[in-house]
Amino acid sequence: MIGSCALAATALACGGATSAGSPGAAGASGQAGASGQAGDSSATAGTPGAAGAAGAAGAAGTPTGACNAVVQQHPNEGAFHVDCLPVPTYQTKPPSSGNHYAIWADFKTYTTPVPWGHLVHALEHGAIVIVYNCPGGCPDEVAAAQKMIDAFPADPICASPPTHRLILAPDPTLDVRWAASAWTWTIRATCFDPDAFGAFAQAHYGMGGEDLCGELHEPFCDVPI
Repeated sequence: MIGSCALAATALACGGATSAGSPGAAGASGQAGASGQAGDSSATAGTPGAAGAAGAAGAAGTPTGACNAVVQQHPNEGAFHVDCLPVPTYQTKPPSSGNHYAIWADFKTYTTPVPWGHLVHALEHGAIVIVYNCPGGCPDEVAAAQKMIDAFPADPICASPPTHRLILAPDPTLDVRWAASAWTWTIRATCFDPDAFGAFAQAHYGMGGEDLCGELHEPFCDVPI
């Protein structure tokens, strides 16, 4: 959601009404979600059918593969702009929707954690956010994730760079080793499974209700992570 914003030293004050939700994409065997209602805070993006596409990661909620990947759909937690402080909280790990900062994260690979208030705004723009928590390091898995991202089909609405709306970043708050979010969807796994994460990205890409690929390149909120 894009509203009027004033950037202060440590906080962003932003306003604006939510936009109309867009139809959810149909799952592999599910029906396409209904369009969100336009206008006020009750507006939500459409969601996939109950049997939506979990792809190679299997049916929603069912662990599959060597990395026990689990795909789940979650309720829409809203999409308003909020100040940097207090830090917004989310009902899922990793976050999959909710109120967020006015500045969205660039669609790229980060080597340091990014506040989720910025990442959730990127989700609203249709991004896939892939995160990991490897206290002892996992360079081979990170390289596999980057290889999957580099091979992802180019997005026609994106300039070059970026060529698609994918983000990779470490996340010390994550309670599993690897995970990814799309708008109202998550995948969680004990290791990086290229097939499962690739299928998740293909199935849920561009589902945030706002198809935007440009970046603002503004400072992130100076908040605890």
